[in-house]
Amino acid sequence: MLTRKIKLWDINAHITCRLCSGYLIDATTVTECLHTFCRSCLVKYLEENNTCPTCRIVIHQSHPLQYIGHDRTMQDIVYKLVPGLQEAEMRKQREFYHKLGLEVPGDIKGETGSAKQHSDPHRNGEAKADESSRTEAAEEKQEEDSDYHRSDEQVSICLECNSSKLRGLKRKWIRCSAQATVLHLKKFIAKKLNLSSFNELDILCNEEILGKDHTLKFVVVTRWRFKKAPLLLHYRPKMDLL
Repeated sequence: MLTRKIKLWDINAHITCRLCSGYLIDATTVTECLHTFCRSCLVKYLEENNTCPTCRIVIHQSHPLQYIGHDRTMQDIVYKLVPGLQEAEMRKQREFYHKLGLEVPGDIKGETGSAKQHSDPHRNGEAKADESSRTEAAEEKQEEDSDYHRSDEQVSICLECNSSKLRGLKRKWIRCSAQATVLHLKKFIAKKLNLSSFNELDILCNEEILGKDHTLKFVVVTRWRFKKAPLLLHYRPKMDLL
């Protein structure tokens, strides 16, 4: 079978960010037009704009950040195509947390361990070692899945109701994984309040509606900068925005 080799620079335009011209990191896609950028680049851009940086289509008049989402498939493709990119990014993140004197989040530790296993093919007994490492990685993954994300970086949250149409939670203080999303919180609140659908809720931080795909880590970094825990979030019946 004939194979065709494609040079990396031939596809660079499809795996780089238009804002920073670097390879995509934490790839995030605009749901309106499907253009993709680094999350940090796009969030910074949308603080002062409401249009797509590529095609200039209006994402949303007042809440553009609610209409972007993490593109895990694209990020996996970029990491597979660009040698050493994932390892370099994990190293930068570890150095960043060490510089601030903070504990390195569990997800970064996990990805680092996985990257080391795949980047070391020249160990003694290559075939057996490779098979053994894959088995160990599978076992570690199974252990991580069975601990219900307790090893993840944790976020303390206070969920307050700011509407007379809904009742407050009996236990408004919760602690959960930083990788949990706003959608998870909506489902949690809907279940506690016996609502027919979680789509009936809006969750806000600093009076700004949060997108359902935002992780709590993202909310803390972008909406709760330098403020003390817990992260204060409000919920209310959903309001249709024009």
